[in-house]
Amino acid sequence: MSELQNKGYTLIELLVGMIIMSILFSIGYASFRKYSRRQVLVSFTRKVKGDLSLAREMSISGEKPNNVFCDSPNTLSGYNFKIISNQSYKVEALCSGGTVEIKDVDVQDDLSFVSYNSIFFKVLSKGTNLSSDIEVQIIQESTGNISSIYITKSGEIK
Repeated sequence: MSELQNKGYTLIELLVGMIIMSILFSIGYASFRKYSRRQVLVSFTRKVKGDLSLAREMSISGEKPNNVFCDSPNTLSGYNFKIISNQSYKVEALCSGGTVEIKDVDVQDDLSFVSYNSIFFKVLSKGTNLSSDIEVQIIQESTGNISSIYITKSGEIK
């Protein structure tokens, strides 16, 4: 007499396997979503630091933008990093002939600046208009995470 061998899984085993896979997927998805939100804040903070560095480096070098307001005999006073609102900022060159906009940036929906600051980088490493070191904070509304950028009165960006 030969025994029949059943090869396969029972309905209970299949359901248990599917439940375990669903739990693992939901935990993994939640972790990935938290990570990706954190990366949005980190990425934007790097962008703001880059634009601050752009204003600082252009002022240190004394590089004038190609614009009638800065053409000779007009002189360059420096570059301004200005937070317009909690949702936008711009980089401007200040020349004796007028102001030239270098860059205008709108902040992503979920991010905003906590305070409004204007940082003026003077030409040829003469520092900034700041009387003391300041902190620029960026908040992510959905998570409450805050990222900070520190600017010293000498113009160093940390």
